[in-house]
Amino acid sequence: MLAILLAVCSAFASRSAAEADDTASQGKAADMSKPVQVYILMGQSNMLNFGKVKGGDGSLETAVKEKKLYPYLIDDEDNWTVRGDVRNVRVMGSGTGGMREFNNEWMTISGNVGVEIGIGHAVGDATDAPVMVLKSAIGNRALGWDLLPPGSEGFEFTDSKGKTWVHPGYKGSPERWEKGTEPKKIGWYAGMQYDGDVARAKKVLSEIDKYYPGANGYEVAGFFWWQGDRDSRSEALSSRYEKNLVHLVKQLRKEFDAPNAKFVCASLGQSEKGDTNGGGKILDAVLAIDGTSGKYPEFKGNVAGVYTHPLSKGSSSGSHYGGNAETYMNIGEAMGKAMVKLMQSK
Repeated sequence: MLAILLAVCSAFASRSAAEADDTASQGKAADMSKPVQVYILMGQSNMLNFGKVKGGDGSLETAVKEKKLYPYLIDDEDNWTVRGDVRNVRVMGSGTGGMREFNNEWMTISGNVGVEIGIGHAVGDATDAPVMVLKSAIGNRALGWDLLPPGSEGFEFTDSKGKTWVHPGYKGSPERWEKGTEPKKIGWYAGMQYDGDVARAKKVLSEIDKYYPGANGYEVAGFFWWQGDRDSRSEALSSRYEKNLVHLVKQLRKEFDAPNAKFVCASLGQSEKGDTNGGGKILDAVLAIDGTSGKYPEFKGNVAGVYTHPLSKGSSSGSHYGGNAETYMNIGEAMGKAMVKLMQSK
């Protein structure tokens, strides 16, 4: 028996580093003496879980079991791996309304997939501390309206037809009105979804033991942002996206008392470099705030933008990328790796 055990240990030790990287993380435990490293995911439907697990071409099962992609997702018995060091939490609500809990589990494949899978594995592999991937988002929301951060100012915009519109600042209502007319408030205000998403994330953190059993406190280590579809459909909001994105980075760090938290954002999958439409403006904004662009020196080493078009398998954000799981996995991995690179930068 001892000889067999020694042989098994010897075989395990002799595996290459590359093989070890592909090993399933089943049952891996974190150093629970350290505070939970929390990564907050926000945005709109891009951030939601539309990648199909079953269903032939484009499904996660086909990608993993036939194409042999993402080998870390299955164990030796072809079961989905479960990470014992990464907690997957997802909550949702409309505006400042109630909170619905979708996930509170160790990271595994459970229902459709989103970018949190690739993100969770990347950041989990990069730290010995316990990790929580906390998603608070809902679909069909614009950064320039529903998700507008506190402190954002209103502005005027003249559209391609020569009509000038007034767009409100934070807590203003309605979404816009023609200049010279009297605005009529509606039951929604600029930033209402931002307020709700932040409040729901804070509620999870206030009950950290419920969402990460045995937690020894927590630190907000980073933010992930994948959004822009609705803004891309508006001349005004797409033109304002970069300004709003810069303010969002600063405001979220302030909101969660995390001045050193890293920030990773991604472009819409259908947008290519050189596009001049709304999606192209979103892409330009994402690349502009990347700390390597030089445009915002204060973001050097702590903000990264991910160009997702080469990673997308087709369709568009408006169609949830056709439910293609590879799109969500590829972009999640890229966002996770971008975060790890920021974590390792001096």
